[in-house]
Amino acid sequence: MDARAGAASPTAITPAQALEALRAGNARFVAGTPRVRDLRADVRATSSAQYPFAVTLSCVDSRQPMEIIFDQGFGEIFSARVAGNVLNDDILGSMEFACKVAGARLIAVVGHTGCGAITGAVHRVELGHLTGLLAKIRPALSEVPAGGHSHPPGEAAFVDQVAESNVRLVVRQIRNRSPILRDMLDQERIMLVGGMYDLSSGRVTFLS
Repeated sequence: MDARAGAASPTAITPAQALEALRAGNARFVAGTPRVRDLRADVRATSSAQYPFAVTLSCVDSRQPMEIIFDQGFGEIFSARVAGNVLNDDILGSMEFACKVAGARLIAVVGHTGCGAITGAVHRVELGHLTGLLAKIRPALSEVPAGGHSHPPGEAAFVDQVAESNVRLVVRQIRNRSPILRDMLDQERIMLVGGMYDLSSGRVTFLS
């Protein structure tokens, strides 16, 4: 997808094609061959309308900017970001708007390696409003093999296991908590996927 072709509705592509567009964009990012863009022209081209083909939910971590790692530009993806890529009603409502109203064909929940929010949840950090946010992540700990005891708490490999578990948890929550999105998923009008971004390589691995 390309913002310079942004006059076309995202419903012109299938959910599978939307996923492939993210895969291809990430491959360009990893290879160091992103599209050449005229950002000022893209601003003008999208000033009166937007037709994003996907919506992403990712961590607020500054090293994980979705448009850059997927090599997408103005008007191509909706991007929701919050520490630990947790789900709340406002984000869920935003996803419902993105898909039901604006026509996005794909929802991608993308966690990342070395996540500070996940580490905080593992260590049961309490700090103001962050306490409640980290509590949303803790159910993911119980889904790590052997109850999370296969690695010492806080060890990098364990934190990454919990991060992946949290992505899977949020994917299930999206389906379970939104009848609107669940209906669209059942009708195959949209696709819902999870993925993990590697801070070292820049690669996004989509989960099966």
